[in-house]
Amino acid sequence: MAEIALVDCDSFFVSCEQMVKPSLLNKPVCVTSNNNGCVVARSKEAKSLGIKMGMPVFMAKKEFPQAIYLSGNMALYGDVSERVMKTLKEYSPLIEIYSIDEAFVDLTGLKKMYRKSYIEIAKEIRDGVKEKVGVPVSIGVSSTKVLAKLASEKAKKLNGVYKIGFREIAEELKKTDISEIWGIGKNTTALLNKYGIRTAYQFTIIEDSRITTLLGKKGIELKKELLGESVYNISDKYSPPKSIQKTSSFAKFTSDKSYIINSLNYHAHRACRKLRSLNLKTKTVGLMLRTKDFKVYYQKIQLIQPTDYEFDIYEAIKIIFVDIFVPDVIYRSSGIIFEGLTEQTQLSLFSSFQNSIKAENLTAAWDKLENKYGRGAVFTGMNKDK
Repeated sequence: MAEIALVDCDSFFVSCEQMVKPSLLNKPVCVTSNNNGCVVARSKEAKSLGIKMGMPVFMAKKEFPQAIYLSGNMALYGDVSERVMKTLKEYSPLIEIYSIDEAFVDLTGLKKMYRKSYIEIAKEIRDGVKEKVGVPVSIGVSSTKVLAKLASEKAKKLNGVYKIGFREIAEELKKTDISEIWGIGKNTTALLNKYGIRTAYQFTIIEDSRITTLLGKKGIELKKELLGESVYNISDKYSPPKSIQKTSSFAKFTSDKSYIINSLNYHAHRACRKLRSLNLKTKTVGLMLRTKDFKVYYQKIQLIQPTDYEFDIYEAIKIIFVDIFVPDVIYRSSGIIFEGLTEQTQLSLFSSFQNSIKAENLTAAWDKLENKYGRGAVFTGMNKDK
């Protein structure tokens, strides 16, 4: 029987901020979306105050002025996430990254190697991530992905690790509302409630034919997972993203042309680093400017040659910027979007092989310096702060 762990970073964005700013520990902290529109992460102290996920920031600040509100720093969260996933790979050869703060870890057969129970292995993983990375995690262990996800939710409320063994499945499902099951949304919950199905256990004792009528094949798969039969295997096969987006709000609203271009070039550099880490190039560059009043200006341009080279992107940014920038308008945020991602490396008729080699050597050196000394270790003449 398979043994699967779901590792979930606790209040991930807040934990990242507290890791680099220890003064935030044990305080009501909220991380807001890039445009400071709503709350996207809360510390346990903020949750205790009554601040809700998705709450508009202006309402939260008015009702809970004692809380600390921080604009999201996706560059930091991405770096920490990579370190967490790298640490998890030290414990198991097979992990599946589910999101920026969650991953499934295959523990099957590791009990003999570690000479520990699966729950003890999970505790070792939790302690290891905290020690090596600095963020807390909750871990749920069970025989299927759906049950491991349920166990991880229970782990958050207990001591950080929780296991649902085969013999405990029925009792666990009897006290679990159907809405708490991974993959069951509001509409599906309403549909099942209409037929008197309110707990996960009630769902598992329905005839397959009825489940098929209500939810189709996915419903049967979900039933099997809830009964401890693994349907969704852990897979480490990588699916490249269809696009890469880097955005952020300005520290203060501005109409300063140089400041905005600098921010766009910074986003482009971050996006290019992401491209190179995935061995991809972009065919399309999009530029976004959001005004103080939340009006969005967006335009994109097709490149002659797919690229992961900052200076090619900077030239595209200059062209788009002239078209959409309005000097008298006050802006609150900016962003870069790469689309049409490809592994293509063939040069176009207009490209120089020698220039391509120079670009590869320059970006390799650039990345190496930043990996060693941190982001911002290298500035270009066009985006260095004045």
